Amino acid sequence: MSKRIRAIRLKRAAWCAGLLATMIAQPVWAGPPYLTDDPEPTDLHHWEIYNFVSGERDPGASSVDLGEDINYGAAKDLQLTMVLPLHQETGAPLDVGNVELGAKYRFAHQLPGTVSADVSFFPTVILPTGRGASRAQLLLPLWLQRDFGPWSLFGGGGYTLNPGPGNRNFAAVGVVVARTLRPGFQLGLEVNHQGSTAVDDRSVTALNLGSTIHIKGPFSWLASLGQGLNRRQTVFYTSLKLDL
Repeated sequence: MSKRIRAIRLKRAAWCAGLLATMIAQPVWAGPPYLTDDPEPTDLHHWEIYNFVSGERDPGASSVDLGEDINYGAAKDLQLTMVLPLHQETGAPLDVGNVELGAKYRFAHQLPGTVSADVSFFPTVILPTGRGASRAQLLLPLWLQRDFGPWSLFGGGGYTLNPGPGNRNFAAVGVVVARTLRPGFQLGLEVNHQGSTAVDDRSVTALNLGSTIHIKGPFSWLASLGQGLNRRQTVFYTSLKLDL
């Protein structure tokens, strides 16, 4: 997220906290509206709330999550995150999804006139509250960002501990190039790769287009649409964000 967007929103409302978008049927560390996160934590003592719907479609099957992503700026450079989703897959009833709890800590900052970057560590626990889940998962990602005027470059990756019969631990990496086209309007292009999460699954590399549009006051609309490059898979995400 660019400094320009942050400055505009600070003039209109206080800043707040949010969380990740879960890409159904497989754990994800996401920086709405992307699969790839950025290192910026929620501002101190503010909230970001994402009322989201996200989905994934493969040939013959689909899944959808909807719920609340809630972030809070608990301390300087520290964001606490909680995701409370509902989940539905093809041929199954709507069910409670897996709850996610995380803490993002930014331990390095980009400085003007240097090659430094913002860097954050964002460990997240996924609790097995949904149908079919039996063990907790642990995500261990590292995120970096550098801004260049209206441009932002962010990305990184990490490793997920994914225990359980038939499951695999896996790595994921991603990068996003985003540009602020006008105050309150940003477009971004993402490339993301995730290893196989199970013995009967395979890795996926996706190309996604995302946008963030400030509507009015504390409200913003976020959306992304992506397509797998090495398999027939389509993903989407949309949310109404509230900054408090």
